Amino acid sequence: MSIDFGQPHEAADNRELVAQRLKELRNGSGVPETLTVEWRGKPTHVEVIDMPVEVLCYNPGTHRIRAQRAYDLARDRALEEDPWSPESQDYLHFLLKALPADPSVTDKAFEILKESLREYQQNEPGLITREGILVNGNTRRAALKDLGRPSMRVGVLPESCTWSDIHAVELSLQLRPDTRRDYSYINHLLALEEQVKLGKPLPEIARNFHTTTPACDRDLWILAQLRDLLSRSATGTASLRLMDFENAKERFFELYRAYNTESARNRERADLMKEGRLAAIVLDFAKTDVRFIQPDFHERFLDQRLPAELRPRPAQESTAVAIPGLGRTVQAAGARVTEAKALTDSLLRAKAVKAAGAAVTVEEQRAATEVFDRAHDVFNEALEFAGKDFRLRKKRLAAPDRVADACKDLEQCVTDLVIARGNGSLDEGAFDDALLQLHTIMERVAIEAGKSIQLPGEGLTWLKKAVGRQ
Repeated sequence: MSIDFGQPHEAADNRELVAQRLKELRNGSGVPETLTVEWRGKPTHVEVIDMPVEVLCYNPGTHRIRAQRAYDLARDRALEEDPWSPESQDYLHFLLKALPADPSVTDKAFEILKESLREYQQNEPGLITREGILVNGNTRRAALKDLGRPSMRVGVLPESCTWSDIHAVELSLQLRPDTRRDYSYINHLLALEEQVKLGKPLPEIARNFHTTTPACDRDLWILAQLRDLLSRSATGTASLRLMDFENAKERFFELYRAYNTESARNRERADLMKEGRLAAIVLDFAKTDVRFIQPDFHERFLDQRLPAELRPRPAQESTAVAIPGLGRTVQAAGARVTEAKALTDSLLRAKAVKAAGAAVTVEEQRAATEVFDRAHDVFNEALEFAGKDFRLRKKRLAAPDRVADACKDLEQCVTDLVIARGNGSLDEGAFDDALLQLHTIMERVAIEAGKSIQLPGEGLTWLKKAVGRQ
């Protein structure tokens, strides 16, 4: 069931004002503006009116800032208790302007939106209920409010609108392929999970989200991993939040692909690789470094470099298996995974304490920072050697190297164009012919890569879009 946040304190006044302005619109001359929305499964035209910016209310259930609400737990609790109070609405205003990965910083995308509204005014109307709740256009309202604009153009939903309708309409609008400011990745995951909890079949959800069923499976797997990481990071006084992994999207994509491939061969080795990559993600290594971590990373590159203070506690005796006739023991299957997981857990807890700020003592902060920084140095050294080994093995994979070589040629092309522009030596016809050939080749690369890669990353997604193969 969808969450019912009740009605704003000014709901009655807003209903009266909306009714008055709709009446004026219908009685006026000229063609009234309308907005088409998906209403209960069918396209519906709703009338557009001007409403005072100050009377409009932010939607407390908007998926745009769902994960970021955990930034300030006290204000989030107040928002849960009364989402329509001035304090709660101010908190929503703050989050709508914030960078998803770090709400203490204003999002550059918000500043761009504000400048666009300052220069070009409002191109598209928002969408409200009769009570003045913004179903779409929450961020635009925040920008207009900051600019001091008195009014906002909004479409008005039918009087029978419920909170289930609000959630459904918001998703249908925000999940359009041409949306100008997408949900952050974590909020996308939460919106997907919400649809699953509502009992909708995954193929239907995939259609609504303009994606594929395998991509939805991947995203749900990633969200499960994230929730597990939050649980493992808890120290009693601190814990990581979903928003702390906002910038790790591509790293988790690669982890999902690598884990599934390795798991089909050997589950234990897959788990070893997963824990190594999770630890590197926690330590904020780039995806180009994280991909160097293979199932043998701990054994070949990390273990010998780990200082005593970072080593997990020795496995219990029950994890040792005797070798008949030799009088020796070896670790049982799964013991190495347990140790790798213990290392990842210690780094998760250290990062949680680092991010907790005033919620923990100075001594706890210092100790956590020392653990985190020491681990980062050790991983950095291990990844350097793992990278060299990875590149040696990669030599047999020609396709990535071919693309890398082509990139170098194109970089040189940029330099040549600058020089040609300076001396007027560019053969424009020949250059245009070469670009057409490039497009043809890129299209063929996109087709073949699409056949080889089931869940494309950012690079292939861009290529397919660039050549019109979406």
